[in-house]
Amino acid sequence: MKHTLKRQLRRLAGARPYQVAAASATAVVLATTTGALLNGADEAPAAQRASAAVAAELRSDAGIASLGEQRPATPATSSPTTSAPAAKKSADPDLTRKPAPPKPPASKVLDYDYQAQTTFYYCGPAATRNALSAAGIERSQDDLAARLGTTEMGTNSAEDTTRVLNAMVKGNPYKTTMFPTAPRPAQMDQLQADVVRAITDGRGVVANIVGDAVDTDGGWHSFGGGHYIAVVGYRDQGRTVKIADSANPAVPSYWITTIDLANWMTSRGYSA
Repeated sequence: MKHTLKRQLRRLAGARPYQVAAASATAVVLATTTGALLNGADEAPAAQRASAAVAAELRSDAGIASLGEQRPATPATSSPTTSAPAAKKSADPDLTRKPAPPKPPASKVLDYDYQAQTTFYYCGPAATRNALSAAGIERSQDDLAARLGTTEMGTNSAEDTTRVLNAMVKGNPYKTTMFPTAPRPAQMDQLQADVVRAITDGRGVVANIVGDAVDTDGGWHSFGGGHYIAVVGYRDQGRTVKIADSANPAVPSYWITTIDLANWMTSRGYSA
């Protein structure tokens, strides 16, 4: 028994405090029990009970000591948070809009090839031919007369010039506007806008006029039976237009206000 206690003590020498306490309790119990056995069997139960109480108390103390020896838990180090990729910026509506068309110039005159009408009733074919020449399209007056249905009575209406112009110009850009009565201010504004748009696009306009008109230089132009002319330019944002007139090669062109041109087309119309 003594040898057992010695070995127990040697192990305690290198143990931790709470291990020492627990082992010491065991040693005390062993010593007490051993002493009781040596002194007599009657003393053994009492000694055992006392030893058990001491051992329980020591184990309790050892448990507290072991709790004190435990290292505080190291707080978990959170891994670096990977920042979520920035959401793509929504498309700016201003950036996705189609660019506005360029503003028309304040004035423009087309590069056209003038011809006077070859017969007294060819004003329709001649005006159509002069307008087409501004777009680089060359056709003879005879060819156009056949397409227009022109006779010695002339060419029927602006509907015919629109039809033939669209047959010659890619995209059918021409439309017919008629003035059954004297044009109202809104219709005059529309004529101005149509002329500016067509000339800006490089297309001449054909107008079917009747009666009298005075140009910006005071020249008098009279066509009681009706006549066709080509509009080949404008200035002052379209308030004044340039006329290519096939009736008299001595006066191949002149300027007239858009308001006077509109009134000159009363009961007729234009192709633009």
